[in-house]
Amino acid sequence: MNLQQLEYIIAVDRLQSFSKAAAYCHVTQATLSAMIKKLEEELSLVLFDRKAKPVITTDCGKEIIQEAKKVLYHSNELLDLAKSVQGRVSGEVKLAIIPTIASSLLPLIIKPILTKYPDLHLTVVEITTDEIVKSLKEGDVDIGILATPIEDKSVEENILYYETLLVYGDVQTDGEYLIPEEISNYKVWLFEEGHCLREQFVNFCALKEHGDQPENFRFEANSFDTLLNMVDNFGGITLIPELYIKNLTRERKQKIRQFRKPVPVREISLVYFRPFARFRIIQALTSDIIDLTKDELLSKNYQNRDMVIARI
Repeated sequence: MNLQQLEYIIAVDRLQSFSKAAAYCHVTQATLSAMIKKLEEELSLVLFDRKAKPVITTDCGKEIIQEAKKVLYHSNELLDLAKSVQGRVSGEVKLAIIPTIASSLLPLIIKPILTKYPDLHLTVVEITTDEIVKSLKEGDVDIGILATPIEDKSVEENILYYETLLVYGDVQTDGEYLIPEEISNYKVWLFEEGHCLREQFVNFCALKEHGDQPENFRFEANSFDTLLNMVDNFGGITLIPELYIKNLTRERKQKIRQFRKPVPVREISLVYFRPFARFRIIQALTSDIIDLTKDELLSKNYQNRDMVIARI
């Protein structure tokens, strides 16, 4: 038994195909199949139902693969430890991030991080919060970035920053800052059901969802661009995080309004699953992201009492 065989069975289990797993592992299908067959003979177990399309992992195979992921994690930890002794952050890291953070955060952090750590090979995927938690527990991703706190306490959270939530739209106000009551009767454009920003906006402002939209029209978005376009074309308001504003035109920035204190914010954290945690890389990336974002945020001027954190 060797680490390469463990990588092969994990790939087949994930991709449900011997040919796709072989391509992913950069070997021929014949080589991958032979190595897996040899491992099955050594274990006296059948790990995969090869007749099924797609390939199905057997019940005993699932248990073996879970342990294989732990073995590979510990082997990577040994490599990371050796490199950290030499003062280097390196290796392959898979980062998962929710889409409503990715568009504004990644342009700020990716280039500086890769420049600082040339031996770090970073893969980034955009998936939902639930998918991130599931992938962390299965060892399919190393770290995640999402809005916290989350209900699953088995996932560890390193807080990165607090991001102020702002109103976008033509809102009439008596002062420089809004209070929730001033927008409670506006037509509001929201994310789909279950989205944390949707719940925060409705609860914080006591909003009537969708306001005076026609009875024969219901709309739920999954991107900030769509929300802003609906506001521009049909009126009303929506809620956007402050880092997203940097990408807006000057005309759109004029439609941004801030809340009076205490202001609503979302807490953004780097998350990981302790059994698979690569602590040295996690510590380095947490510190770097905090440094790269701190001067970009309004929250740097707030005390804790000045903020209301979204609860998911």
